[in-house]
Amino acid sequence: MNSSGEAAPAIDADRVLADLRDLADLTAGSEGARRVCWTEVWESARSLLRERLSEIGVDDVEIDEAGNLWARLPGRDRDAPALAVGSHLDSVPNGGPLDGALGVMAGLGVLRAWVDSGGMPPRDVVLIDFADEEGSRFGRSLFGSSALAGTLVPAELAHLTDAGGEAIADVLAGHGVELARAPEAAGRIGAIGSYFELHIEQGPVLESEGLPCSAVSGTAGVERHIFEFEGQASHAGTTPMDQRRDAGLAAAETALEIERIAREHGGVATTGRIDLEPGIITAVAGRANLSVDLRHPESEPLALMHEAALAAARSAAARRDCGFGTSLVWRIEPIHFDARLVGMAEQSVAAAGGRETALASGALHDAAEMARHIPTVMVFAASVAGISHAKEEHSTDEALRAAIAAYGDLTSAELLG
Repeated sequence: MNSSGEAAPAIDADRVLADLRDLADLTAGSEGARRVCWTEVWESARSLLRERLSEIGVDDVEIDEAGNLWARLPGRDRDAPALAVGSHLDSVPNGGPLDGALGVMAGLGVLRAWVDSGGMPPRDVVLIDFADEEGSRFGRSLFGSSALAGTLVPAELAHLTDAGGEAIADVLAGHGVELARAPEAAGRIGAIGSYFELHIEQGPVLESEGLPCSAVSGTAGVERHIFEFEGQASHAGTTPMDQRRDAGLAAAETALEIERIAREHGGVATTGRIDLEPGIITAVAGRANLSVDLRHPESEPLALMHEAALAAARSAAARRDCGFGTSLVWRIEPIHFDARLVGMAEQSVAAAGGRETALASGALHDAAEMARHIPTVMVFAASVAGISHAKEEHSTDEALRAAIAAYGDLTSAELLG
């Protein structure tokens, strides 16, 4: 309740949890979630969201130039900047039921609470389901939110293809999105006053502390590259060991060294994919492409990690008489959320029995792009065993209810002042 005595309606956590179950029933199988962006299953997830919005009478729903879905609940002051809530429905392959989806369904819960109350929020509330947060198909995360933030450069993505060789522009066109026009979505951000996102932690900290939820202080920076090694393909049986130019082993040596570099600098690094050519058991690898993902919450150590990774790759290539090159997939600097909103989130979380001080996020979120332009904050729900991006991803109902309560209190505090 604000100083004028107006009370905001509470989110119905039971409905949010039911929506999440319905989404999982529709879009997940025995191997986990299948809501990879730019696929039919992802489109079916959006259809379910549209159905839920229609049920509560929210019919102002549209798709922007980057494929983001916007659902608007009008407020009393139509000229005031809107409060935006949301996250993303897309998932990694064989992912979990909560990553991204929790934030979208909780955002739906905010809209539903106001509709069910019979009142109008003081200003517009906009639910955004961002397109392709995960980057699972083409490696470029935060596609929709970066378009909205003005950091998407289509020319930098034009060369990207998926595992089946389909070009990103062709795939997006099949879903009504023209890659070259995606940056036009940035024209919408000026109408938003602040952005709030609820998400699972995807890490083990909250569970280890016995706490259900936390405010989030910001997100780590990321350097994501493909390291390319060029050796010589040759026969596995007739090429002497001291005469091989094995690109695969150069990549493998680099991967192990990158692990050491991450530990040394207090960051994290992942070499999640190695593609070898010709990729058969009877041939020395003549080419190897190594995916490299480096993360750190501070800019300087992240830059040092990148420099050290490049040096390690060049050294491994030289030892094995291989050529070396690198191509940028994507990078984003560390992002710090709005101090005022983080303080408010800490109060809401503490009232819900959560952590008194905010956590930093090692994972990427659409909030990182939004925070470039508008006041932004996140709330985390504890993850069981810290597992995410896997079918075993899970948060207890108790943790989800506490996080939803904190999130609802936070949105109310921002709307009602």
